Amino acid sequence: MKLTLDNPPGVAAPYADRLANVARLDLPGGALLTLAGQVAVDDTGTVVAPGNAGAQAERIFEIIGGLLAAHGAGFRDVLHVRTFMMDLADLPAYAAVRRRVFPADPPASTTVQVSGLFLPGLALEVEVTAAVRSG
Repeated sequence: MKLTLDNPPGVAAPYADRLANVARLDLPGGALLTLAGQVAVDDTGTVVAPGNAGAQAERIFEIIGGLLAAHGAGFRDVLHVRTFMMDLADLPAYAAVRRRVFPADPPASTTVQVSGLFLPGLALEVEVTAAVRSG
């Protein structure tokens, strides 16, 4: 087994550059990817669409798609999605984006309401775990 911590070029850097966006565990036959929680910030760290869960979900899944692609994976390889939401009343807007990202065979999922996220204006944070098969 080989563990790699990564911030792929061409994908938004993790907020404040304090963590790895991807932990990759190479295994026989493939790899397991664990992505750090992603939030809707632009390349300068500014919150995108403060308080708008639907628009933030679009940005978050854009970032996640780039991180997966940098490791040879895509949304079809996602095993589990963990979502932390400020307000579960925003679930319909978030769910609409998820249905576009995962139109068939959605992954396992956990969604919880939280009392706060680390930047004002954030409506949600999303983590994913994915499997990449070799060959």
